[in-house]
Amino acid sequence: MKRVLFLCTGNYYRSRYAEELFNHLASGERLAWRAFSRGAAERGSPDNVGPISGFADERLRATGIIPAGAARYPQPCSLADFGDADLVIALKEAEHRPLIERRFPEAAGRVTYWHVDDIDFALPSVALAMIDDRVRELVSALR
Repeated sequence: MKRVLFLCTGNYYRSRYAEELFNHLASGERLAWRAFSRGAAERGSPDNVGPISGFADERLRATGIIPAGAARYPQPCSLADFGDADLVIALKEAEHRPLIERRFPEAAGRVTYWHVDDIDFALPSVALAMIDDRVRELVSALR
């Protein structure tokens, strides 16, 4: 089984949504891929309440996806996570590249960057729709 690692800053909103959506779609397509997600920052934001963003959870459930990891609290990335991944995707280059290059210089060259803004720059309806599109494109490319 191959693995894709999705990274956002705190592993609370964007990366968790991408992980759950990818796993749902990959399972439906019977792909030999599964996703996991982590936070590029050493610590999550104190503003994050609960294990997963309500915006991510609500959108997943509205589309019939019951998030398997909804009870898991955010986890920061470790160097070992890069070793466990066949593909690494960070959700926002301008935000995540500096974090990854500082914390994991030896793995920074393996990261593919998307351009999905966090909640302070894009409404969840916009950001999550962008993730929908990118994850669907990825699943299609892995078929």
